Amino acid sequence: MKLNLIAFAVVGALSTTLLLSGCQSSSSTTQATASIEAQNPLMQPSTLQYQAPDFSQIKDEHFKSALEQGINEHYAQVLTIADNSESATFANTIVALETSGELLTRASKVFYNLTGSNSNPALRKLQGEMAPKMAAHSDNIHLNGKLFARIDSLYQSRNTLGLTAEEVRLIEIYHQRFVMAGAKLTEAQKAQIRLLNEEQSKLTNEFGQRLLRLTKEIAVVVDSVDELKGLSDSEIRAAKADAKAAGHEGKYLINITNTTRQPILAKLENRELRQKVWQASSTRGMSGENETATLVARLAQLRAERAQLLGYKSWADYRLTPQMAKTPDAVYQMFGSMVPAVVANTQKEANDIQAMIDKTGGDFTLAPWDWAFYAEKVRKDKFDLDGAAIKPYFEFNRVLQDGVFFTLERLYGVTLKPRPDLPVYHEDVKAYEMFDADGSSMAIFYADYFAREGKRGGAWMSSFVTQSKLLNQKPVVVNVMNIKKAPEGEPTFVSYDEVTTMFHEMGHGTHGMFSKVTYPSLSGTAVSRDFVEFPSTFEEDWAAHPEVLANYAKHYETGEVIPDELLQKLLKSRSFNQGFDTLEYMAAALVDLEWHSLSADTPLQDVAEFEAKALEKHGINIAAVPPRYKSTYFAHAFPGGYSASYYAYMWSEILAADAFAYVQTQGGLNREIGMKYRKTIREVGNSVPPMEAYKAFRGQAPTTDALLQRRGLN
Repeated sequence: MKLNLIAFAVVGALSTTLLLSGCQSSSSTTQATASIEAQNPLMQPSTLQYQAPDFSQIKDEHFKSALEQGINEHYAQVLTIADNSESATFANTIVALETSGELLTRASKVFYNLTGSNSNPALRKLQGEMAPKMAAHSDNIHLNGKLFARIDSLYQSRNTLGLTAEEVRLIEIYHQRFVMAGAKLTEAQKAQIRLLNEEQSKLTNEFGQRLLRLTKEIAVVVDSVDELKGLSDSEIRAAKADAKAAGHEGKYLINITNTTRQPILAKLENRELRQKVWQASSTRGMSGENETATLVARLAQLRAERAQLLGYKSWADYRLTPQMAKTPDAVYQMFGSMVPAVVANTQKEANDIQAMIDKTGGDFTLAPWDWAFYAEKVRKDKFDLDGAAIKPYFEFNRVLQDGVFFTLERLYGVTLKPRPDLPVYHEDVKAYEMFDADGSSMAIFYADYFAREGKRGGAWMSSFVTQSKLLNQKPVVVNVMNIKKAPEGEPTFVSYDEVTTMFHEMGHGTHGMFSKVTYPSLSGTAVSRDFVEFPSTFEEDWAAHPEVLANYAKHYETGEVIPDELLQKLLKSRSFNQGFDTLEYMAAALVDLEWHSLSADTPLQDVAEFEAKALEKHGINIAAVPPRYKSTYFAHAFPGGYSASYYAYMWSEILAADAFAYVQTQGGLNREIGMKYRKTIREVGNSVPPMEAYKAFRGQAPTTDALLQRRGLN
């Protein structure tokens, strides 16, 4: 996310008093500042290609001074714009804001990327210190009455100024963001919202910090290798190495990923250990020193209070106003229309799994920790599919090079070439340069795929440098995942879920790298939450395209292409377990929406009780299929930026499925349709309203037909 003015609601800032004192100057202050600048690589633009960060020079101690000076400089620039005695023009107000905050943008992008992907105690401490300062900075900008008056005057006359469509859209987005931040409130109300924003920034930061600590705290220590039956020799060696690194010499460690379901549950034969792993995952944050349940309840209440102050019924109503969905009711209706089919599919899957439990001598009723293990047995039985036989065909490097990169070249004409000369922030990170079909350089791409301590859970895309013609910037983008790396010298194999995630995140990555807009606030992925997941979800489906699969699914030793019979079994098996996959996602999305539909006068809630009632309300309270994320570790909805917006994945999937089905009618994997998609969807960023961009590509609005087929629900 960008750190220019529009995005400051997310990143926040310093108090006015501190900022004003920071702007005072003296000869000694000037000399001190010059000395700091000379020693701090963040103080000046990087000399590396496209201003890629010089990680060989950047140290933890550089961030604080760069961030604080960046805030002061940015605020001084904003005051100059607000206090301009000349009438507001697009150039002296909007363009001036777009070009302000260079130091803060540069330092923040590096800092917040590292706190997510390569954190340590020093960075986490500074993150906590900066959270309220950044929140205050956001308020100092968005609540500046003179600045808003200039933006408002341009907004009122925007269609008579002779501006381009992109410029008019930029004014409209600025105006909407300022109004939604509280620009029209009274001074007393602005004081209230500052306090709410400050508390929220502190709590969201604390939530993220506790989740990091919990990940280490809840790892399951296993005493005997006998308990690990079902795991491969490589996986057992990795678990032993992890235990040693954690101080449990001679034992084995199972790390817990940031979802309720745990991939390892599909393999562990020991039911007691499966239950222990699942409970470690599903009960995290409910109690103990790092509990997050109280943070969940207070954040929901805080957001409701803020929404009421801004004139909205709930935080969900507030958040959805600028989205494609517009209202919570639209989202509830979307999910409600799907619930009967999804529940029926899930119940059928549960019946098949219970039958397999009974058939194999299990004298127990299906529980959440049994689902994945016995689902694999059902999958093998139904489709004669042996997971062990497939595994050698999904080696990480082949998937990346011959799958993800191959698809980019075939569809969009781009290639990625290694750049080992560029410094990286961790030895596992690889740098690449992207080239267009004509040989011209487009972007720098960092691949950070392997799990490690200090990296938050999940997978994401972010930017170190945002594309902008105005600023003459080309994009510098990173994809981050948490794939379990094999022991040194052994190949890393990935699950098919991880394969699709690699494609998904590259969909986000190319959304940023293909961007061709003028203004940074409209660049790349700076689109609505329920549109941003469309390009990434669209990219996922290429992982299963027969031509793509045959190109990367090759035996890691022999190079033999996956046998057609095995390939067909894999493709057919994709429809299996879709009831579970869809229901666990819907459950999380609806819990998120229910939390953020509370009114401001609702008292603090008991988390477990609230979740149960929310699931019961929507008819999806199936014990064996809990939400993908429970509230206490729901990183998207509470510390992350997806509050009241986790529904966006399904909303975007409607677009993605419809678009992918359309592409198949146009010849499938070919440059002509790929370039049309690239130009109408990827290159325009947010310079065009999302539905207009979609119709420019597709020729019509989407229907849900392809989604139902993609999910196997029809």
